[in-house]
Amino acid sequence: MLSRIRAFFAQRYALEVETPLLSHASGTDPQLAFFTSNYDTPPTKQTLFLQTSPEFAMKRLLASGSGSIYQICKAFRNGEAGRFHNPEFTILEWYRVGFDLTHLMDEVEALFNDLFDGQLGTPQRIAYSTVFAHHTGLDALTFSHQAYCDFAKRENLHDAITLCGENHALWLDFLFSFCVQPHLGENALCLVHDYPACQSSLARLNADNPKLTERVEVFINGVELGNGFYELTHAAEQNARFDTEIETRRNANLPPATKDTRLLAALETGLPDCAGIAIGLDRVLMILEKISTISQVLSFDISRA
Repeated sequence: MLSRIRAFFAQRYALEVETPLLSHASGTDPQLAFFTSNYDTPPTKQTLFLQTSPEFAMKRLLASGSGSIYQICKAFRNGEAGRFHNPEFTILEWYRVGFDLTHLMDEVEALFNDLFDGQLGTPQRIAYSTVFAHHTGLDALTFSHQAYCDFAKRENLHDAITLCGENHALWLDFLFSFCVQPHLGENALCLVHDYPACQSSLARLNADNPKLTERVEVFINGVELGNGFYELTHAAEQNARFDTEIETRRNANLPPATKDTRLLAALETGLPDCAGIAIGLDRVLMILEKISTISQVLSFDISRA
């Protein structure tokens, strides 16, 4: 699998790069927990962070003029273990200069067609609001707390009412995971795009509809495999999003995050228009080999590491 991925990108003139896994900054996403490490440099000590993805460092390379790049590396997410999760996992991440979201989806389809030898069904592209409404009857773009609560009660998802409160983004995550995702990509690639703006993450907002963000997620057989963006290039907007996420972490009593000022400085110098995506390769291998748990495709999962 790895050799075929490298051959795919070599044919498409993307440069393979390697960036640090141990960094002075962490991601700020409230949904991701990071590992910390004590770095002793007498007479001082520093706290460093294992990266949840190589994204920030790769964007610094893009801003310095690297051109289109990809990386296969380990990533680390604290507290994640289960059928589809291991705290240490293998990630493929790539960025295409000059691509928008449509171009990125074209390349995702081409890669998966190559990896699966054309054995997958016809790929599907569907807007988030369309597939969300199909499976829930709810409007993903306009939040109605009462309507969402009524749906949760009907579907016996009472925990959502307590867990999500009046947080639109949390409701979307909860209901999408339980009611939508299991139905996506039956023996085929499913690309869900145009996410609600409250789930913008590191993507730019849609220029024609500010309720939407230029984001895509990849699914096969109900398994999430990747998350991609038409990348945000505006430093001030990125800084504001970091501040919002740091405040969200503080309000939720989550470990404080350290803002990546080097990334912001790189954005200030100019990130080229680009689109990028991260793919969890252990999950891809699970589907290729028709295996049900991630531990079966790892040399040693966390319980045996």
